[in-house]
Order: sequence, then structure tokens, then C-alpha cells
Amino acid sequence: VIWLLLEANCWHIAVRLQLCACWLHPRLYASTCSLGTMAAVAVAKPGFGYVLGTACASYLVHHIYMSFKVVKARKQFGVSYPALYADSSNCSDEKNRQTFNCVQRAHQNSLENQPIFLTLLTLSGLQYPVTAATFGAVYLAGRIGYVQGYSTGDPQKRVNYMTALGYVGIFGLVGTTIKFAADLLSK
Repeated sequence: VIWLLLEANCWHIAVRLQLCACWLHPRLYASTCSLGTMAAVAVAKPGFGYVLGTACASYLVHHIYMSFKVVKARKQFGVSYPALYADSSNCSDEKNRQTFNCVQRAHQNSLENQPIFLTLLTLSGLQYPVTAATFGAVYLAGRIGYVQGYSTGDPQKRVNYMTALGYVGIFGLVGTTIKFAADLLSK
């Protein structure tokens, strides 16, 4: 079955089936499971745990910290669900609309950037785990600063020294990913 899925270019389903088979019947699939485990261990360097920790921190920053800021702003300015942004129909005060929309936009922008961040973090972390985790932590600190500034209601305050620090983090991840790609291509 797994071979047929691979032939049909459904490798993601084949991998899931293989992993499920290994977990459900470890003795039956012992040789395959150990091969898969060895391949995964060979790819991840010893410091890759730092990368995983940074990915978990990303979840906390994007989906806990920033979400709570939006929920708090919803309560403060009376913008109820399902409205994504405040307008004159759900928030009468212009200043409150502006502030709520800044908080919401800061969260949305961060969520829009999270997939590329996690991709760069993972890819660069395969070769340079400690460096990637460090750049990742710097990026997350920058995102917190970005949200703090933007949440004031003044869009100009989204660009601050912490935001600049975030750019150091993301460009560092881009650089280490490019270096990893160059290393692989030179072999």
C-alpha cells in the first residue's frame, strides 16, 4: 500500500501510514521503524531541541499572547464576533476603532508572517540549530515589540527598535538557510 501511494505521488499519506504502522505494530515493522527513526535522527543535529523550543515559543507568542491582546481589545472597545475589524456599525468612537484595528492588524500581520518564519527556522535549524534558535528568539522578541507599538493605536509606533531587532532575526534565518542550501549544493 505504501509503495502504491509513493508511486501515485502521495508521499505524505504514505509517510503517515508508515508512522502509524510503526506505532501500532512495532514488532511487525521493526526493521522499517528503526530505519525511519535512524533517518530522522541523522537529519536532526543534537541542538535541534532548541529549534523545537523556539517553535513552541512562537506558538505562545502568536496564539496566546497576541490573541489575548485582541480579546482584551474586543472587550474594551465593544467589538463583538464575528466582526474582524471595527467600523462605525460596531464601534462609534473613531479613536477606539483605530486602536482596535491596530491591535487586530498587528496580530493578523504576525500570523501572516508565521509560516515563513517557521519554515526558515526549521530549514536553517537542520544545519545550524543553535544559531537558528537564537535568530528565532530574536525575531519573536521583535514581533512582541511590533505588537506593543502597533497596539497603541498609532500605526507609526509599530516600527521601533524592537521591530528592527525582529528584522535581524528573520534576515539571520534567511542567511543561514541560504548558507545551508549552498552547503548542500556544493557537495
